[in-house]
Amino acid sequence: MYSGITVGCVTIIGQKHISRQVPCEDASFALQKNGVSVVCIADGAGGKKYTHARFGSACAVKTIAEILTEHFDALYSENREAAVRSYLMAKLRIEFADIIAEKELDTLDQLSCTLLFVAVKDRRMIIGHLGDGLVVRISPSGLSPFSMPQNEKDGTTFFITAGHAADYMRFIKTTVDDCHAIALMTDGVQDNVYDEDAGLVKPVVAKMAETFADGREKGEAAIKDILEKYIVGSSNVSDDSSFGVLLFEGTKAPDANALESSADKFGTSDENFKTVAMSIKEDLMKASEIISSAASKAEENKEPEKEPEKEPEKENEGTAPEEKPAATEKQSGKLNLPALLLGIACAVELVIIALLLIF
Repeated sequence: MYSGITVGCVTIIGQKHISRQVPCEDASFALQKNGVSVVCIADGAGGKKYTHARFGSACAVKTIAEILTEHFDALYSENREAAVRSYLMAKLRIEFADIIAEKELDTLDQLSCTLLFVAVKDRRMIIGHLGDGLVVRISPSGLSPFSMPQNEKDGTTFFITAGHAADYMRFIKTTVDDCHAIALMTDGVQDNVYDEDAGLVKPVVAKMAETFADGREKGEAAIKDILEKYIVGSSNVSDDSSFGVLLFEGTKAPDANALESSADKFGTSDENFKTVAMSIKEDLMKASEIISSAASKAEENKEPEKEPEKEPEKENEGTAPEEKPAATEKQSGKLNLPALLLGIACAVELVIIALLLIF
């Protein structure tokens, strides 16, 4: 078990933004409060229509960090992860609405950004990720991508301002066992230290995380120097870059010099999820018809419920007859087969609709 946690993060403006005199659109934030350690980073969307993306990314990292330090237990213990993702997106929209009003913006899209975060309390860990960027797990035995970039083939990614953002957001609950550090980075750093074709994180990430062994101040100073010299400073068209770390003190670091620096590419295939999903469309439609038909027949064959026999009224001298509560439908633990079948049929139909909408 670790003896403590050091957190830190650094954001550096890229050369292409400097040359165009465009403000930095990345943002990062690290916070320790209420026994929770959290690091958040975000990459504001580039492009003419994302005019205020830097405000969106700055707001997002602070908002999420505050939520995680205030409500970690509730978020971790909730089994309906879709509800948690929707809650986080709703909280961001609440905060973004204030920016829209203050800046007199036209659309939510103007604040678009990606989002990555890691929060730890005792042994529990929450990881969230939407869009490009990379979360890396550093253990005594080496490096592994914990959450990989969410990019389409055309290079586009997902933003927290999208209407379907909650559906695409990864929300991972795990523990910190056998973990030395966690590193988060936006694509400005990711593109230099991660081989997506081979799923390989380069050893330099372990060395960067280890700079926090001497504390947050020295770690952030060292990362700033590394980013300026080797990431941002290595190209005239370098992007904004953010790098964050949670270092678990008292745990064993990997030997960076012994880590793999290259690997073979993954095998390729023409098959994709769209093809896999659409291959069951006809069977799914037939299944829906069968289930719906079964539910209808069960409902038709259902015997009508008998009226309860009335008890003979007793004569009560000098008193009004006692009023009995109106009969209500019995709520028992018995299985209502027609209702269940109809529910399943509806669920199947919703899946079909979802497939058609997505693809």
